[in-house]
Amino acid sequence: MKSRLLAVLLTLTLPAVGCARREGVAEKRGTVSNEAQATMRASGHAPVNGIRMYYEVHGPPGGVPLVLLHGGGSTIEVTFSQVLPIFSRGRTVIGVDEQGHGRTSDRAAPISFESSADDVAALAQHLGLEQIDVLGFSNGASVGLQVAIRHPRLVRKLVFASAMTRRDGARPELWTFIAGADFSNMPRPLKDAFLAVTPDERALRTMHDKDAERMRQFADVPDDMLTTLAADVLIVAGDRDIVRLEHALALSRLIPRARLLVLPAGHGDYLGEAVMTQSRSRQPALTAALVEEFLGGP
Repeated sequence: MKSRLLAVLLTLTLPAVGCARREGVAEKRGTVSNEAQATMRASGHAPVNGIRMYYEVHGPPGGVPLVLLHGGGSTIEVTFSQVLPIFSRGRTVIGVDEQGHGRTSDRAAPISFESSADDVAALAQHLGLEQIDVLGFSNGASVGLQVAIRHPRLVRKLVFASAMTRRDGARPELWTFIAGADFSNMPRPLKDAFLAVTPDERALRTMHDKDAERMRQFADVPDDMLTTLAADVLIVAGDRDIVRLEHALALSRLIPRARLLVLPAGHGDYLGEAVMTQSRSRQPALTAALVEEFLGGP
């Protein structure tokens, strides 16, 4: 139980766990990436706000695109490799790497939820998108929320998955772990995933340190910013998530057009997050179907 708790704590700041077998992760990531590769129709680096932001466009053109925002310390593949091919069967899906993550360059400034949100908005403008749906996981959900707050006309629907808006919305063990977060305990699979696309140890360490500091500086989102959200919101949490279910329920009642989805899962299991699960299951497909119902509904 203690090792499982540590795994869950690791996933919020750096979504991976040391208990996953490295060989299995590498094999599964490669297989799923091949599926995603088959749906990709464009990729590149957009010059936004002083960085070169990596993005991939999957699926058929038309409709409101779905933008995927990965967890802290992660990449598109690590968080979304199992669900991206499902979502892209019938709609345009855009995956991005956040500032300093994966294939996106860094800037001489901290990583913050607000600046990353502005990067997403600038990417949307670069791509000529007037409106987007957003699925954010963990730290990516916090980024997605800021996109909806800071750029309300841009976001039609937001999936806010495994994240909190208040420090007390997470289990207290998280903040104890955050206080002692160090590069030495960053999960090896996450390091490998970063170095596979950007073979630069110094950039990897910088990304880790900035992400850890972002969580140390985590500030509550004022309730009045949530009560005025224009987007429809689906709040997603696992019943064994790092996010307290009481907090997820409170958010579903505070945000005007919010729904709540609680899944029998831990942090990332339900998406098939590549270093959280050691084998394939039906959960990612079932989760994707439920999310698609929300995105496709009125």
